[in-house]
Amino acid sequence: MIQSTNMSPALVDDPYMMGKIACSSTLGDLYAIGILKCDTIVMQLGLPNKFSDKERDAIAPLIVQGFKDMAKEAKTDVIAGRTYLNPWCVVGGTTTVIIPPHDIITPDSAIVGDVLVLTKPLGTSVAVQVHQFLELTDKWNRIKPIAAAEDVERAYQEAMYNMARLNNNAADTMRKFNAHGATNVDGYGILGAAKQLVKNQRNDVNFVIHNLPVIGKMSSVAKPFAIQQFSSYGNTFKLTQGVSPETSGGLLIAFPREQAAAYCKEIERVDGHTAWIIGIVEKGERKAKVIDKPRVIEVTTKMK
Repeated sequence: MIQSTNMSPALVDDPYMMGKIACSSTLGDLYAIGILKCDTIVMQLGLPNKFSDKERDAIAPLIVQGFKDMAKEAKTDVIAGRTYLNPWCVVGGTTTVIIPPHDIITPDSAIVGDVLVLTKPLGTSVAVQVHQFLELTDKWNRIKPIAAAEDVERAYQEAMYNMARLNNNAADTMRKFNAHGATNVDGYGILGAAKQLVKNQRNDVNFVIHNLPVIGKMSSVAKPFAIQQFSSYGNTFKLTQGVSPETSGGLLIAFPREQAAAYCKEIERVDGHTAWIIGIVEKGERKAKVIDKPRVIEVTTKMK
């Protein structure tokens, strides 16, 4: 039996979409080890104690419905739920699955010569935070030379869409192409995910990331001068260093080099979305890094 618990803070201003994002994130740990069918989910919802009864009655049902709808899309059941008061809004749950050990893709088999593939673009936290600046005149005046309002709105919509998108097709397809291990990208960013995965390897390897697929325009607003202007947001704007947090990010997968391109082609066919080869596996000491000047790939997501 495998159980996994995940909680996400409220990131977006649409309660229904927040429910979908939280459910997708809750299932992410299972998809990362190739588990496609979750048996049950117990949902948890922490609502801000500063909410009035009227606000709670309006918002909670929308979050719950979004969570349930995404669980239905994942072909699993929300069997119970727990709601409690909290200083801030958090949504998530505990997944349970009973599965034979041989059905799990263990995250420990990368070898020298493998390559690293990412299945969703980065930049979700940047897109969400910059979207908030649209209503903050002093901050927006500093962003305007970098990105237009329509660019920020588009990035925000793409971020919500990608965060709510399940990793089920990515997980299913990686089984067919001899994946050597995977993890989901989360609050520690792409570099944190790479560090987590490389520490699990049986072989003495390093992960080196050269390419960063990023939601359109978000790499521009995450450049160093933007960090200096918004020092209170600095830690989350270190996008090209690989430490910008993500929520319900894609899978980071180690593949044999000869299988990676075929996987990317197949995932676009079955999922309708692009995956990218972003790095390599070298001989080393189980460490991970993003090179000093990674190639940024500007991504426009096809929203269905």
